[in-house]
Amino acid sequence: MAEDRLVGVFVELADTLVDEFDVIDFLHLLVDRCVGVLGVDAAGLLLADQQGHLRLMASSDEHVRLLELFQLQSDEGPCLEAFATAAPVSVADLRTDDTRWPRFASTAVAAGFLAVDALPMRLRDQVIGALNLFHADAGALSPAARRDAQALVDVATIGLLQERAIRQQEVITEQLQTALHNRVVVEQAKGLVAERLGVEVGTAFTALRDYARSHGRKLGEVAHQVISRELSTEQLLGRTTA
Repeated sequence: MAEDRLVGVFVELADTLVDEFDVIDFLHLLVDRCVGVLGVDAAGLLLADQQGHLRLMASSDEHVRLLELFQLQSDEGPCLEAFATAAPVSVADLRTDDTRWPRFASTAVAAGFLAVDALPMRLRDQVIGALNLFHADAGALSPAARRDAQALVDVATIGLLQERAIRQQEVITEQLQTALHNRVVVEQAKGLVAERLGVEVGTAFTALRDYARSHGRKLGEVAHQVISRELSTEQLLGRTTA
């Protein structure tokens, strides 16, 4: 039955990885299902931002949310260590192992959690976050539960990295499309400037580029203004020859 439930979670996570999947909903689903199938009492997930700073993204309940925020504020705890070392972290009893993260340990015990496991969200040499699994009773995860937890984390990590890659590719594609469009506009503007000023096309392009650079503007933007007559050729020539 437990194995069937785990398979169901994998299917559910995979079904969530659609073209426009909601990252926040996906991560909340992950922590909720970890609690449901791994025999832990609570879970929290931290992801790194573009600067490499961990941010709280999902928690299974309010107690964990506050505990994870405390972990970030105090700059100590299992998730931070798992993220920094790219290795799993496990403490079977926070009451006796309280020197590793003294402030976090006492706060976690006060919140009703006696043990914790943290798994890095890692794909090869890239670490994007960490998952915390909390236990109300002392004791480590069983080997089977640890294996299942790692599998869930791996699936989530691959899904998030795939989503980032897709978004990055979309940005690159959009930038390329914009560049291609602007190139056409620049060609049109070059022709207009050359005709109006009676100069070579190369000289017209130099005028456009010099104006854009001297005014901190994009070349495509200046070309648009020339075509729409928001920027006259006289202004353009006067700026570049000053």
